[in-house]
Amino acid sequence: MRTVGVEEELLLVDAESGEPRALSTAVLALAERRAEGDSVFESELHDQQVEFATEPRGVMADLAEEIRRWRAEAARSAAEAGAAVAALATSPLPVSPSIGESERYRWLGERFGLTAQEQLTCGCHVHVSVDSDEEGVAVLDRVRPWLPVLLALSANSPFWQGRDTSYDSYRSRVWGRWPSAGPVELFGSADRYHEQVRTLIGTGVLRDEGMIYFDARLSHRYPTVEFRVADVCLDPADPVLLATLARGLVETAARAWRAGGPPDPVPVSVLRTAAWQAARAGVAGRLLHPLTLNPEPAEDVVRALLTHVGDALEDSGDLAPAEKALRAVLRRGTGARTQRELLAGSDSLRTVVTECVARTRG
Repeated sequence: MRTVGVEEELLLVDAESGEPRALSTAVLALAERRAEGDSVFESELHDQQVEFATEPRGVMADLAEEIRRWRAEAARSAAEAGAAVAALATSPLPVSPSIGESERYRWLGERFGLTAQEQLTCGCHVHVSVDSDEEGVAVLDRVRPWLPVLLALSANSPFWQGRDTSYDSYRSRVWGRWPSAGPVELFGSADRYHEQVRTLIGTGVLRDEGMIYFDARLSHRYPTVEFRVADVCLDPADPVLLATLARGLVETAARAWRAGGPPDPVPVSVLRTAAWQAARAGVAGRLLHPLTLNPEPAEDVVRALLTHVGDALEDSGDLAPAEKALRAVLRRGTGARTQRELLAGSDSLRTVVTECVARTRG
């Protein structure tokens, strides 16, 4: 069975005011002090966020337990540092982000200016194991049309600098400012994939392979396909659903490749349009159906994804839990809906953040 790992970026905020706090250095030091072995926590581009990574897991229940554990540990370390953590993909309150002091982060700040300065966004990255780069690229070629559906299911960033953006995932729009971000064309082989990566780095615009910000890519650190399209999710159950669907997509694509089935050559321009629609509507409106490319109710498109990966999920024992989790998301909505409902009930973005702090741990 393929293993799955999750990386989550979390926002550091003041527990009372909800305003982002630049305390990542202190939080990471406290987490490292308590760690048994190497800490799972890392810094990110801005001092107002931290990241953790799970172990590769074969059983989704184990992944769920680990995500909750590391969210709770992040909360403990943040509390000791005088802050709190919130699984929010953007800060609802106005913020002036501060870039970290590492040489790499300073380079990004100098090279990309306002794009880097404003890039205080938190995503969820899902790693799914593959047997080879060739299999991984075959998977990348075949999952492209389904990635906007994962974005819609994760949408958790309706607010930006104190305003409602009218998007469910504004993080994805901000993230798209990076030169290598977004959907990509068909590669056809691992050699062509690596050739394009070398070409992009050779331009001098990108510092290294870590800046290949495709919506899905071959990880440069692990033998995995890395899905990078999703917002960090407010409810800790939702990244488990994303991981389940991502593993199903990988297995389904790999089976199609082994059977000789060609990938669907959807143009990048259409994929960008589908991603924009997913960011705008989340699961509350209409999405572009990956098979017909027509706008259809989000619920129908989400269920089409489940049907697409159904055989793979049945084989891994994940189909029934995935069906239950999808019903829950469609019933309660994503984090974007939760944030807007909290604002409607309190008329205070501070209350939105402080309530989301509580919900981050589940």
